[in-house]
Amino acid sequence: MIRPHLARPARALFEPAQAGAMRLANRIVMAPLTRDRAGPGLVPGPLTVEYYAQRASAGLIVAEATQVSAQAQGYANTPGCYTDEQVAGWRKVTDAIHAKGGTIVVQLWHTGRMSHTSFQPGGQAPVAPSAIRAKAKTFLAGQGFVDVSMPRALDVREIPGIVGDFRHAAACAMKAGFDGVELHGAHGYLLDAFLRDGTNHRTDAYGGSIENRARLLFLVAADCAAAIGADRLGVRISPVSTAGDSHDSDPQPLFDHVVEGLSRLRLAYVHVVEGETEGARDSIAFDYSALRDRFDGVWMVNNGYDRQMAIDAVSSGRADLVSFGRPFITNPDLVARLSANAPLHESMGEALFYGGGAHGYTDYPTLGEELAVVA
Repeated sequence: MIRPHLARPARALFEPAQAGAMRLANRIVMAPLTRDRAGPGLVPGPLTVEYYAQRASAGLIVAEATQVSAQAQGYANTPGCYTDEQVAGWRKVTDAIHAKGGTIVVQLWHTGRMSHTSFQPGGQAPVAPSAIRAKAKTFLAGQGFVDVSMPRALDVREIPGIVGDFRHAAACAMKAGFDGVELHGAHGYLLDAFLRDGTNHRTDAYGGSIENRARLLFLVAADCAAAIGADRLGVRISPVSTAGDSHDSDPQPLFDHVVEGLSRLRLAYVHVVEGETEGARDSIAFDYSALRDRFDGVWMVNNGYDRQMAIDAVSSGRADLVSFGRPFITNPDLVARLSANAPLHESMGEALFYGGGAHGYTDYPTLGEELAVVA
């Protein structure tokens, strides 16, 4: 289906929108941001509640990538959403967001080969579509960034268990009070690694052709949609990003097929990272409009957007929603700053992005607080 791109007023970025079953106060989305601050049992703690509550003015918050199982972990102190304790911790976050009139979904991931044996139950090798080691780093508490471990290829008999883990975590997310779920199908993690011929050398029903390589993503998406409702489910993709040592020999037909399949599920939205993550938006030739035309639903874009780019994307109809990552780290009131065309706060330093306490996490001032100090 070729859908028309409907023009909107220039202020449309700041106006309400509907994404599936979710009513959004504006079209500015907080992108998922790994912060490595979960407590014992990988449970979100009080600082996490405060952090997200500070950012509740976003039209939609996509909470940080969250494990669907113990096997899915790939970085230190990243939260889970598969135990009763984790559900209870997340419930405090969602209650705080809803008390402020906000909307929040959680991004669910399985890191796949982007992991280390120290995170794996029994010290086992991480799992992947194929036994190909990523040229990438992971974050270990007390050690910083280290090389990821050599993975093993999943046995085909294990794949239904992976699908079940995603479904269970999605159901747990609803128990935790989330308004929906976003599946992490990007950046070289397990679902993305199955998609790409550079990381998937399988010769069974999950490898080889584009249809086979997309099979796991479609199974997970369909199962989660059945569990929580397709109108509360989104999927994130990164067609040309090489984050996580991901690569494909011909991404255009691959992601044309992926988006067409996701469209048939009637999802709440698709969230597409344009270009290289935190890098060039035109790293290789790719037709994002062709993807947009294939999806009959809400289209969210990400990567390096500033205020004017976001206004143009939404007002032209090229996108329905725009997600911002690092600007939300340093500007808890990003929506107000963008609306007023006010300066954005500078980062306190990337060393504070991963792990630690309140400093560089919950102590960024709002514009009102900055003006009060000046006055």
